[in-house]
Amino acid sequence: MTQIRTRFAPSPTGFIHLGNIRSALYPWAYARANNGVFILRIEDTDLERSSQEAVEVILESMKWLGLDPDEGPYFQMQRMARYKEVLAQMLEQGLAYHCYMSQAELEALRERQMAAKQKPRYDGTWRPEPGKTLPPIPPGVQPVIRFRNPTTGSVVWDDKVKGRIEISNEELDDLVIARPDGTPTYNFCVVVDDIDMGITHVIRGDDHVNNTPRQINIFRALGKEPPVYAHLPTVLNEQGEKMSKRNGAKPVTQYRDEGFLADAVLNYLARLGWSHGDDEIFTREQFLQWFDLDHLGKSAGQFDEAKLRWVNSQHIKMTDDAKLAPLVREQLDKHGVAVSDGARLAQMVGLFKDRCATTVEIADWLRMYFAPVSPAAEDLQAHVTDAVRPALARLAQRFAALPAWEKGAIQQAIKETIAEHGLKMPQLAIPVRVLVCGRAQTPSIDAVLELFDKKIVLDRLQSV
Repeated sequence: MTQIRTRFAPSPTGFIHLGNIRSALYPWAYARANNGVFILRIEDTDLERSSQEAVEVILESMKWLGLDPDEGPYFQMQRMARYKEVLAQMLEQGLAYHCYMSQAELEALRERQMAAKQKPRYDGTWRPEPGKTLPPIPPGVQPVIRFRNPTTGSVVWDDKVKGRIEISNEELDDLVIARPDGTPTYNFCVVVDDIDMGITHVIRGDDHVNNTPRQINIFRALGKEPPVYAHLPTVLNEQGEKMSKRNGAKPVTQYRDEGFLADAVLNYLARLGWSHGDDEIFTREQFLQWFDLDHLGKSAGQFDEAKLRWVNSQHIKMTDDAKLAPLVREQLDKHGVAVSDGARLAQMVGLFKDRCATTVEIADWLRMYFAPVSPAAEDLQAHVTDAVRPALARLAQRFAALPAWEKGAIQQAIKETIAEHGLKMPQLAIPVRVLVCGRAQTPSIDAVLELFDKKIVLDRLQSV
């Protein structure tokens, strides 16, 4: 049985967003689910728009999401000698030919065709045929190379998403496969790459459907069977437009910086165009066990940041505290908050993670343990009243006298103080929260205080 080989072939012409990276997720998953090989190929022939910075963002995004290629990255610009070798072979075998029609002549031809209500297309002026006399070669014109497309029959393929697609060859003209300066064009390079890299399955966006019949014809002209194709529906943004940088899409790496987990983003992206029954939340391992091409969606997926946040919150709940702690530490580091005790940080994460959707939100909670707090004036006024100050002072005394700073002893000291001063729990617990934590709402006060350094709690209680 042939080994499955898939590829992700982005153009480094702008930052990579979630709509783009989904076209990496599915071929990666298909290769992993079938003991296959996943290849990264950078299609960088657009010299004006390609940038090294965009390449770095592609590599960084894939590394963060764990979409590690088995081969590559290959760069098309480093394969020019190979493309020129195949072009020469095609010219020699009569599969391609030089065309000297100038741009002005081509535009005039198109205008005539459109005026006659015909589809604008190249008319084969320079296509060699038996018994045909070609025009004299015009001086000073650098020719393009055109592929000799079949003129009869149809291109047919069974798309794994769209089903059977059939295009008549009469609809296709002779494609330019090399420009006047000799540089090969996109559709040609893709075919040579897919042949040389042994690609068995092409899983890509449906904006490539129109390229597929042309590519299939080039495969067959070169004596190769084309791969299996699966054309994925577009990812739409929240406004229902195609997701793009122009329409407000964010770089993939921004989600990392905003505190999303790689596995949660992978889970969310997977569900944007594929499903496994009604399963909404799943691990990376489950996804790879379940993934196949038969359950790819046929309609466009619409991005919903609120849903992504919910998926992320579920993954945060599922993730081990010790695994989350370094990610939260990174967020704290960004704010200049240094943390040395990893075990204590993991305990803190465990206490707060259930109420947070991102690691940024967890870090926002935990800053109170490592940096001074500034309670809101309205909270101080509402909760830290003259009536409660004696109880706060007495509680501080009890805390100072505790031989062990642990949850049970903290809880007992609070209960004794409430009883002594005739208060209800919220009447004391909320002022303690405001002074020590800088906010009126937290998880259980004894659990929150236990994780503080005792001296910090005393200093903050005595600050009034």
